[in-house]
Amino acid sequence: MRILFMGTPDFAVPSLQALIDNGYNVIGVVTQPDRPKGRKQLLTPPPVKIIADKHNIPVYQPEKVSSEEQINKFKQLEIDLIITAAFGQLLSNELLAIPKLGCINVHASLLPKYRGGAPIHWAVINGEPETGVTIMYMEEKLDAGAIIAQQSVPIAITDTTGKVYEKVMNIGAKLLIEIIPNIIKGDIQAIPQDHTKATFAYNIRRSDELINWDRSSIEIYNQIRGLAPWPGAYTTHNGQILKIWDSEISTDEFKETSNFQNGTVYKLTKQGPIVITGDGCIVLKEVQPAGKKAISGFDYVNSGKITEGMIFGS
Repeated sequence: MRILFMGTPDFAVPSLQALIDNGYNVIGVVTQPDRPKGRKQLLTPPPVKIIADKHNIPVYQPEKVSSEEQINKFKQLEIDLIITAAFGQLLSNELLAIPKLGCINVHASLLPKYRGGAPIHWAVINGEPETGVTIMYMEEKLDAGAIIAQQSVPIAITDTTGKVYEKVMNIGAKLLIEIIPNIIKGDIQAIPQDHTKATFAYNIRRSDELINWDRSSIEIYNQIRGLAPWPGAYTTHNGQILKIWDSEISTDEFKETSNFQNGTVYKLTKQGPIVITGDGCIVLKEVQPAGKKAISGFDYVNSGKITEGMIFGS
């Protein structure tokens, strides 16, 4: 069987590696073009390309995967199955019609919830107790195809997006390998999605990263862990950005803080500064001042850069 794999970030790597390890004939890998990365903006290949190169698998990096030129190339490859995982581009109906066994996608949510490009981020930000993996047949509409298989993944209250991401991508690879034999045999009873229950997880915007101190402590806590380790939640003071990577809801009594403006540094402790929220307090346990490395809340308190009564978001 001839498989064309499409994927880009770390999430897609376990699925591609599992196909290779299980002896499937991956005839090509389609991924996004190399992009500038880091402070020095060095041109960097996607993680999936690195794996493909290691195994001498041909790599395609089109800006538009559904362009006429690319579709003509793919038609010549005699593809049996296309598998995608966090590829980053929509596939046209013409492209979806090429493989004999169809196109399937490994998606990081329990569809129809959290369709879109940032399902894990939004599951954590919204305080969901679980998320999961869905393998589905693809159609031109975003993440709307019939469901082949699903597996749930618990989200602990201490989990960051990074921790959930690692769980989900490995379970997704395992589930993919389990269902491929049935796809080859044609022994699949895919279940159409209930589109009335669909929710969407759009890509994180800069405005989603800014902390609103008027929100509740649990909402802010979930925002911080939901944006770690990327792109990071942040607040401001005197025009300077302070990234916040880790926090903890404070047990300080709300009555002691009710006369303070939300965003005020209420107290300095060994764990970090305690900041007033819309319904209580939150401790900043790991922060990153602009242009600096991330430091513990303890080191931030001892840096002399923060004082009681200082107001974030001002």
